[in-house]
Amino acid sequence: MLYVPQPAASQLVPRPWVSVGVKDDDPTFSIGAKAVGLGVELGTGPGGATGVDVLKFVNLPVVSPYVGLGLYSEDKGVAYSGGVQVDASDNLFVGVGYNSVRGVNGQVGLRF
Repeated sequence: MLYVPQPAASQLVPRPWVSVGVKDDDPTFSIGAKAVGLGVELGTGPGGATGVDVLKFVNLPVVSPYVGLGLYSEDKGVAYSGGVQVDASDNLFVGVGYNSVRGVNGQVGLRF
């Protein structure tokens, strides 16, 4: 019998987060969620730009670095992003990231 690895139940439950940042002295905001190594983030940036980013996570025991690409309105076009999320406790994680449209941001999220 062949063993085929399956995602653990904890990887299947989405892990939501909120993010606040700054770009060119303007506040930026986003919400996101990840499951099974992939994430989606909806955000707002300077000048009313709104967009969505698709993120790829590397799920390590405590740290989850990520990279992503997004598409934004208001002629901002394609955005790139990267960062890291760290487990702070059993039910909480924190992170820091950079998005070319939304700038540097801090993240707080929940694990269920």
